Amino acid sequence: MIHRVEREVGGRTLILETGRFAEQANGAVTVQYGDTVVLVTAVMSKTAREGIDFFPLTVDYEERQYAAGRIPGSFLRREGRPSQEATLAARLTDRPLRPLFDKRIRNEVQIITTVMSADRENQPDILSIIGASAALGISDIPFEGPVGAVRVGLVDGVLVLNPTSSELLRSKLDLVVAGIRDAILMVECGANEVPERVMIEAIRFGQEANQAIIELQEELIRAAGKPKRQPILAEMPEELHAEIAQLLAGRLALALHHPTKQEREAAVQALRDEVAAALAGRYESKQIQLAFDAQLEAQLARDILEEGRRPDGRTLTQIRPISCEVRLLPRVHGSGLFTRGQTQVLSTVTLGSMSEQQELESLGLEEYRRFMHHYNFPPFSTGETGRVGAPRRREIGHGALAERALEPVIPAEETFPYTIRVVSEVLSSNGSTSMASVCASTLALLDAGVPIRAPVAGIAMGLIMGEQGNYAILTDIQGVEDAFGDMDFKVAGTEKGITALQMDIKVKGITLEIMERALTQARDGRLYILGKMRETIPAPRAEVSPFAPRMTTLYINPDKIRFLIGPGGKTIRGLTEKYKVTIDVSDDGKVVVGSTNEENAANAIREIEALTRDVVVGDIYQGKVTRLMSFGAFVEILPGKEGLIHISELAPYRVNTVEEVVKEGDEVTVKVTEIDRMGRINLSRRAVLEAAGSGADGQVGTEEGEQLPPPRFERRPERGRGGGGGSGAGGGRPRRF
Repeated sequence: MIHRVEREVGGRTLILETGRFAEQANGAVTVQYGDTVVLVTAVMSKTAREGIDFFPLTVDYEERQYAAGRIPGSFLRREGRPSQEATLAARLTDRPLRPLFDKRIRNEVQIITTVMSADRENQPDILSIIGASAALGISDIPFEGPVGAVRVGLVDGVLVLNPTSSELLRSKLDLVVAGIRDAILMVECGANEVPERVMIEAIRFGQEANQAIIELQEELIRAAGKPKRQPILAEMPEELHAEIAQLLAGRLALALHHPTKQEREAAVQALRDEVAAALAGRYESKQIQLAFDAQLEAQLARDILEEGRRPDGRTLTQIRPISCEVRLLPRVHGSGLFTRGQTQVLSTVTLGSMSEQQELESLGLEEYRRFMHHYNFPPFSTGETGRVGAPRRREIGHGALAERALEPVIPAEETFPYTIRVVSEVLSSNGSTSMASVCASTLALLDAGVPIRAPVAGIAMGLIMGEQGNYAILTDIQGVEDAFGDMDFKVAGTEKGITALQMDIKVKGITLEIMERALTQARDGRLYILGKMRETIPAPRAEVSPFAPRMTTLYINPDKIRFLIGPGGKTIRGLTEKYKVTIDVSDDGKVVVGSTNEENAANAIREIEALTRDVVVGDIYQGKVTRLMSFGAFVEILPGKEGLIHISELAPYRVNTVEEVVKEGDEVTVKVTEIDRMGRINLSRRAVLEAAGSGADGQVGTEEGEQLPPPRFERRPERGRGGGGGSGAGGGRPRRF
C-alpha cells in the first residue's frame, strides 16, 4: 500500500512517499522537492557482526548521472567510485543520525540514498537526511528520531529557507541545520565572513523550520510505521564496572593527567593492561575494554566539570602553545607549517594555469573548481602503522571543510588568474588537525604571494555534559577530549566573521544557548591564533615564487580567436611548443599566457598580438612578399592578411619591373594606405621610405631600426591586489592547447 504525505516548506512542496519502491528493505522512502527525487532505504542485518566493539552503521550516497539526463563521461560509460560531493553528502547524512542509535547495537545497519532525479536547483543532500530519518522511522529498526534538516541562506541580507542553487550563488551563507524536536544534532556551514550573532539567528531560523519536517515524518510513521524489533546488544555485566572501579582505586585520574599525549597514553595503557590481566577469563576482552573506556570517560568528565582541570593541565579556554613557519621548501610555490601543541600540519601551495581547473562530474551547477584543498592523514602522524593510498571519507571531509573555510578569501580570477591547489600534510596529530590545516594553508597562501582578502584561522571546541544538565565548553580540544567528549565543534573564520562551521555531537542534541557560548568562546580563540600567525607573515608576499608561472592577461577580439587557434589547434600548439608557455583562451577573448621565463612569455604575447591584430589604415607593418605580379607585389602583413603594393608604390622613383625592387620571400616595411569597400588592402613601401628620408639618394630596401607601432590591445599586469571572494572562471572554461 502506498502512503504519501506532503507539506509546504520554503515555498515548495516536500513530498514523502513509501510503499511504491524497495518493499524488501526494512524501510524505504522517496523524498521529492521540486523535481529532485531521492530514494532512501534502511536495512538492519538479522545477525550481529562478529568481533567488533562499535555500532556498525554505514551510509552510502549514490549519484546517478541519469538523474540529470547525462551519460557518464568515463570510458565504461557508467558510474565509478563516488565523487567528492557524494562522499560529503554521505557524511552529512550519517552525522545527525548516529547519536540517535543505541551504541550497544551490533547488528549492521545500512542506509543507501540513490539520487533518481536532479533538477540542479533543489539540492538532494538535505533530502537524503530527511529520507534516511523517515525510512528508519517507518522501519522496525530501533531509532530515536525523527530528524528534520534544512538549508539556510543569507541572500541580500535576508535569511532564506532552502535556497535554490542559483540563490546560493548570491548567498553569504550556506548552512545546514539538522535536529530533533528540542535540540540541534548537527551544523554544517560555509559562509562569507558572517558575524556570530547572524550565525546564531540563522541556526535558530533553521531549527524552527525543522519542526514542520519532523511533524511530516511523524504523520508518515503513524500511517506506515512498523513495530520496532529488538536488536542484538553488546552484553555488559553490571558488576564489571564496579570491579574495574575498585581495581583502579583513584589511579585513573593520575594516569589521565600528563602534559604529552605519549606519557598519558602510556600511563593509561599500563592500567588498561593491568585490569585486563586481573579480569581475564571471567569476562570477555571486549567487555573489559568497553567498561574501562566508560570509566575513563567518566573520570575525564568529573575532572573537568568539578575541578576545571583538563588532562594536560590547561584551563577551559587556554590554547596550546603555537608556532608558525613559512618558506620551508625551496621549490614549492608556497609553504607554511603550523604547530599547536602536538598537532602539526605542513601545507603547500601550487599555482597553475586556468586550464588546470578541476573538472567536476556532479549533479550540481558547479562544473569546474579553480581552488582546491586536499588533506592527507598518514599513519605516522599518530605514531602508528597503517594503510597509505587513496583518501578515506574522513580525509575527503576534512579537506573539503578547510577548502570551504578558505574559499571566501581567495582572489577572483580577474585579479589573480591562477588555478590554486593547496595540500595539507598532517605530520603529528593530537586533536583538531582539520583546523590546523586551515591555519597552515593560510600561511602557505601568504607565502606564495596569493593576495587573499584576509587571513583565516580555525579552532575546535569541545563539550563535556554532566548528568545534572551542567556542562563545560573547551577551547582547542586535544585527542582524548575529542574521543571521550560530547562535541566536536569546528569554527573557522577571519577577524571579521565566520567562513566555515562543522558541529558533530555524541549526545542526543544540544541547545542554542550552548552553541552561542561555544561560538563566542571560539571567536576569542580564533583572534588569538590570527595574532600569532600575523607575527610570522603579516601579508601576502609582493611577488609569487620564481618557480611559479607568471600569468599575463590580454584581450583580443573574440572574432579573432580562430586565427590564434589555427586549423585543428595547429597555430596555438606551435606557439606553446616554441616558447614553452601555457596559453588559455576563453570565449570572451581573454587570453592568459603563463611562463616562468619572462622573455619567452613576451615573445609569445608579441606573436599572439600579431596574429589577432586588426589592420588599421595609416599603421606600418613588417611583412613578407608572397607573390609577384606585373602590376605589383602581394605582402602578408599579418597572419592570413595580405595587401597589394602597386608597382608605383614600391619605391620613391620610377620602377620599371617589380623584380627590380623585391622578390618572393623578401621582408619589407609597408604602410596601409587604404582598405576599400571589398576589404582589399592597399600598401605603400614608398611612403615608408619617404617618411624615413631615405628616398633622395635613390636607395631601396627595408629601413633599419623601424619599429612597429604599439599593439592596440589591453593588457593586465601579472597580478594585483583588489577584489576577492569566489573562484569563478568568467568568460567560460579556458581552452588550453
